Amino acid sequence: MPRPTLEQVAQRAGVSRATVSRVVNDSPTVAESIRAAVRRAIDELGYVPNQAARSLVTQRTDSFALILPESPSRVFSDDQFFPGIIRGVSQELDSADKQLVLMVAGSQASHDRIERYALARHIDGVLIASMHGADPLPGTLARMGIPVLCGGRPLSQVRVPYVEVDNVTGARTAVRHLLETGRTRIATIAGPQDMVAGIDRLTGYREELRGSDRRSIVAVGDFTRDSGAVAMRQLLEDDPDLDAVFVASDLMAHGALQALQAAGRRVPDDVAVIGFDDIALARYTEPPLSTVRQPIVGQGREMARQLLRLAAGEDIADSVILPTELVIRGTT
Repeated sequence: MPRPTLEQVAQRAGVSRATVSRVVNDSPTVAESIRAAVRRAIDELGYVPNQAARSLVTQRTDSFALILPESPSRVFSDDQFFPGIIRGVSQELDSADKQLVLMVAGSQASHDRIERYALARHIDGVLIASMHGADPLPGTLARMGIPVLCGGRPLSQVRVPYVEVDNVTGARTAVRHLLETGRTRIATIAGPQDMVAGIDRLTGYREELRGSDRRSIVAVGDFTRDSGAVAMRQLLEDDPDLDAVFVASDLMAHGALQALQAAGRRVPDDVAVIGFDDIALARYTEPPLSTVRQPIVGQGREMARQLLRLAAGEDIADSVILPTELVIRGTT
């Protein structure tokens, strides 16, 4: 069956072909009553505009990129941060009738490829999440005149708007809970110190302990389960008398629980454990994991929402900080 044509839409709506074209390309010069008639004809006929031609006219592609500067093995691992962000971004773009382009950028070659893709204007804007160090990519894309927004505060000096969760307050709340339940030797398994979440959660831990005159006991992981187990064994070796540990991600906390069990330490009787993220796994550990809930899907949605406003030429805030929430379960 042949596809409906622009001429057929014009005939059905009782307008000219040029008027249909203006409506399809979102021209503000068409009266709302005529616009409604054209849209009704498009729906009735099932007409699908030619996207390539539309892009030439409007200078828009209706496509937005989500860039994850990680290796494919990391993005497609059991870390629920990545599918949560992707889910939130895709939900918001879908509701705006926009298309998501997912890009994994774990190498310099992939960075170069993304820059060429953006320079060719195949996308209307870029979201970047899970950045490491002073990644130059946000600044490079912004200098091209492309709307850019980051998930997490950029560690570079470039001024790019971002959406973040309140990692410092979340960590402080977790450590405060451990102190209030009588724990005195509280360690932490921090996240990578080239990532803002790892830095800020360690900052919150240290600030809360400093206020109670407790010393910091720190090991560092990389947000993976295995690194949590390794770090927990290191902490037990360095300070056998520790009685609590704040872990900067639930995956690392799961590894820590396994290491504590292997060492014969009872949770929470001997050692209390509290994580960060509130991924689904936290409800099914043994015992169920106390944690700090961060709105991962909500962060993805807010990132996309802010980028759409930025791409439309609206003024947006330099940063949006989303709240966290303490969730108490069996490990504390």
